[in-house]
Amino acid sequence: MENLLSIVTFIPLLAALILAIFLRGDDAPAQKNAKMLALIATSATFLLSIFILTGFDPANTGFQFVEEHDWILGLKYKMGVDGISILFVMLTTFLMPIVILSCWDVTTRVKDYMIAFLLLETLMLGVFMALDLVLFYVFFEAGLIPMFLIIGIWGGANRIYASFKFFLYTFIGSVLMLVAMIAMFLDAGTTDIPTLLTHNFSTAGFELMGFQIVGGMQTLLWLAFFASFAVKMPMWPVHTWLPDAHVQAPTAGSVILAAVLLKMGGYGFLRFSLPMFPVASDLLAPLVFWMSAIAIVYTSLVALVQEDMKKLIAYSSVAHMGYVTMGIFAANQQGVDGAIFQMISHGFISGALFLCVGVIYDRMHTRDIDAYGGLVNRMPSYALIFMFFTMANVGLPGTSGFVGEFLVLMGIFQVNTWVAMFATSGVILSAAYALYLYRRVVMGELIKEALRTISDITPREKMIFAPLVVMTILLGVAPWLVTDIIGDSVAALVHNYHEALPVVAEATEAVAPASH
Repeated sequence: MENLLSIVTFIPLLAALILAIFLRGDDAPAQKNAKMLALIATSATFLLSIFILTGFDPANTGFQFVEEHDWILGLKYKMGVDGISILFVMLTTFLMPIVILSCWDVTTRVKDYMIAFLLLETLMLGVFMALDLVLFYVFFEAGLIPMFLIIGIWGGANRIYASFKFFLYTFIGSVLMLVAMIAMFLDAGTTDIPTLLTHNFSTAGFELMGFQIVGGMQTLLWLAFFASFAVKMPMWPVHTWLPDAHVQAPTAGSVILAAVLLKMGGYGFLRFSLPMFPVASDLLAPLVFWMSAIAIVYTSLVALVQEDMKKLIAYSSVAHMGYVTMGIFAANQQGVDGAIFQMISHGFISGALFLCVGVIYDRMHTRDIDAYGGLVNRMPSYALIFMFFTMANVGLPGTSGFVGEFLVLMGIFQVNTWVAMFATSGVILSAAYALYLYRRVVMGELIKEALRTISDITPREKMIFAPLVVMTILLGVAPWLVTDIIGDSVAALVHNYHEALPVVAEATEAVAPASH
């Protein structure tokens, strides 16, 4: 089908425009119509995206389904997918109908709420499909706006502070990326991403403000992109916006923030940092390893002392993203495979955990861990689902959570055994905080009077969890469903990366005389 990528990307935007122009009023029928249209549009987007997956050839390591049109001011509109981006597209389209179903009980400004999520889906898909620097940047930055509104309008009591903190952190990081993109255009004469992947940016060392820049232009470009993607992941120590954003965001906002938006940072490292700046990536990989290892241990310890369920799961997300950055910069097949697998798996598991919190928050209107206890007595179905996703988050063999972490640790062990040892302790700590949370909320006797009338999950809520349970088990027992799709593209990425590395020695030698 011609222009399939554009059709998939812009169906949600079309639905958002229909809602904005034609739907009037905020009564119950109008609210139901808004939700139904959003659900139909996101479901249609997912069904059409299946054609992208079925028509995709994993053996072809180049970009497929490429669309190219002249845009404005001589810029190109260019879209395409490869083995690295296609699964992020599928993750986004798979989760959006679930997210829409999860906010079926929302009654405040429903039309605007649905428009925000539909617009967000289009922008997220655009990030994973864009093959032009300018187009990528537009999608990447514009995605901040609907998320800012979702937190700021439908969030909790401290939502204004959280939404501005989210916006400013992510925006300031991206300003540096914009400067780097302009420098790349001036150096390469193009904004075409496939062309830039083959362009050799200078690695000649030079002096800047009294400092020797080893790796030259590549190092400066790498640092600028790193500033943006590290905040988006988020990596320690620029992670502090995430717990606030998660706690204040509505349940659906937390799900999409954890499941898809955080993945944009990891995707950026794979699309730009590793293939375009291999010399700088190699020089600065030890920095990333230790930042990731500290993130895994530190945020796991912070999670242990949280009293708010959402905050605990938010810190858990930072720890799990630490494995991702570690795997990416290990720059070997197992590491990168594991990082991508971990991101896809984390999308299902963390999204489900935030939905689990949303279920009891909708009933009790508190996320305080101390307000619960003994829920298994009143909510056996909920207790089972919560237990399943808690164990998947810990990395229980047989679930998708195990495969990603195991591959990443295999990859990093080949590169740096000390970092691998340090990071492995995070597996034990994740079991500590996750099981501690589960025991306090679900197990024990039902002592608190307020919980005696709490009801178990509804059929609609079971329908929301069912596909997430299926995917978590399916990828846990059949990881080749992911690795077969990404394998050849990752192999090509790793091969090209290591082919470019002999230049590192030359770059270092060029600076050596100046350092004596």
